[in-house]
Amino acid sequence: MSYFTAVLAREGRAWTVHDLDVDSEKDLAELTVDLRAVAEADEPVLLLVEREDAWWAVVRVDGEEDPRVFVSDIAGAAASTYAELLDLAEAEEEDETPPGTCGGDIDVLADLGTPPETLTEMCEEELLPMDALAAVAERAGFAEVLDSLR
Repeated sequence: MSYFTAVLAREGRAWTVHDLDVDSEKDLAELTVDLRAVAEADEPVLLLVEREDAWWAVVRVDGEEDPRVFVSDIAGAAASTYAELLDLAEAEEEDETPPGTCGGDIDVLADLGTPPETLTEMCEEELLPMDALAAVAERAGFAEVLDSLR
């Protein structure tokens, strides 16, 4: 699989899938507006991205708070078409991040069952994006929903 994206919003205790043409989004600001549009109250909305079995990312929006982004491979994502969407254009220009280095908001999924240490371990173990996001989904309680999209 070259890429996979999913938008999931929590509604009470359940997670629901929402259609969003992620590839048509210009940047993180536009994406944030569209993610907020599918949210129920201040519940979290997640964009999950897998790219070419090389890296994965999570963008999270909670109500009116700033978006939070975590990427498993900053250099890989910065060199992709998703750089603007993940607000990584500066990372590509700096070109100082070694390949395979994760970064962003390491606490992005802590309250959903995936603490920072686990995210870091996933990166260090170089889990395939599909496996990493499956583990995140299992901890957060949306594994079945994510599996139904594959």
